[in-house]
Amino acid sequence: MTEPIFELTVLMPCLNEAKTVAACVKAAQAYLDESGIQGEVLVADNGSTDGSVEIAETAGARVVRVPTKGYGAALMAGINAARGRYVIMGDADCSYDFSRLDGYMERLRAGADLVMGNRFQGGIEPGAMPALHRYLGNPVLSFIGRLFFRIKIGDFHCGLRGFSRQAIQRLGLVTPGMEFASEMVAKAALVKLRVEEVPTTLRPDKRGRPPHLRTWRDGWRHLRFLLLFCPRWLFLYPGLAMLSLGCMGFLTFVPEFVPLIPHPGLGIHSMLYMAGFIVLGMQLVQLALLTKWMGVMSGVVPEPRWLRHSQPYLSIEAGLVGGVGLLVAGFLWSLAIVYDWGSVGFGALDPTHVMRAVIPAVTLMIVGMQAAAGSLFAGAIKMCWPITGGGKNNG
Repeated sequence: MTEPIFELTVLMPCLNEAKTVAACVKAAQAYLDESGIQGEVLVADNGSTDGSVEIAETAGARVVRVPTKGYGAALMAGINAARGRYVIMGDADCSYDFSRLDGYMERLRAGADLVMGNRFQGGIEPGAMPALHRYLGNPVLSFIGRLFFRIKIGDFHCGLRGFSRQAIQRLGLVTPGMEFASEMVAKAALVKLRVEEVPTTLRPDKRGRPPHLRTWRDGWRHLRFLLLFCPRWLFLYPGLAMLSLGCMGFLTFVPEFVPLIPHPGLGIHSMLYMAGFIVLGMQLVQLALLTKWMGVMSGVVPEPRWLRHSQPYLSIEAGLVGGVGLLVAGFLWSLAIVYDWGSVGFGALDPTHVMRAVIPAVTLMIVGMQAAAGSLFAGAIKMCWPITGGGKNNG
């Protein structure tokens, strides 16, 4: 980790920005000079072929060449090469004003770990953002980010942001593409960094060519990252909903034991669907626990309090015992059904009557097998984790 020798590094990722990079570098350098901040302007070039590197160096920037393609890859290399205590990053296309960074520095000096720009508060000039991004893409993804990660940020994907370089390096950021922007905020929220925001103006870029951002492809990548990084919304909540619906549905088939629950007269076909909800719900809950556990083991996410306190109940042995218990219960129930059938000479069966017992018995066996197999799978992951490189804190 490079030791800081400046207070601020202004970092710009660059890929063929010959028309705009010099103006951005000069604006950032002017800000450093006028504010009296000891700093540098750093350009992380991602393989430009239009002379951007030479133009940036002539304008006064230090350039680090990044062979790995991608917005995130360029920024990670730039952050690691930065010599400033703080880093303010922004695109080198003149869409952000690098001469007006006082708000970021004030928040950083006051102790903020990450300062996000908010373009919806600062203003979006005509032509600066496509209508699809302004009214659908950014608001929806920002809402999902706030909901999933419980963070009060109005603009999850603003490209102009400042941060403590040391704090961000500890996050172990890994995504090389556009979803890097989401990863930074999500991980900062998970480890409880101090995240604030300031109004930021977005101007039309002056690059004179289509942007590198691809609306649907990169929007999906952001959404996919948010879903995979928050298993409670992807797996846990849908799984619990399915489990609850399936169990409540099963109760409607035994009204004599639950007199307070009205019986809607559902048949065995509905009961089969309830069994499906229980099986799928069990799978999703198990996937949520495994995903969270793997994230904790890899050091990608911190261990939540509930997981730490529930470790004795989520052990491999506990899962095996519980799973085998359910499997045996379902098997014994099935034997009882066969015994009852045999007691009447293995004659013709009434499906409406028999399936009311067969479906829950089979469901118990499936769920039990799932629990036991999932516990063994978790044990295999834990055993192989040091070999695959997990368990290491990337920070």
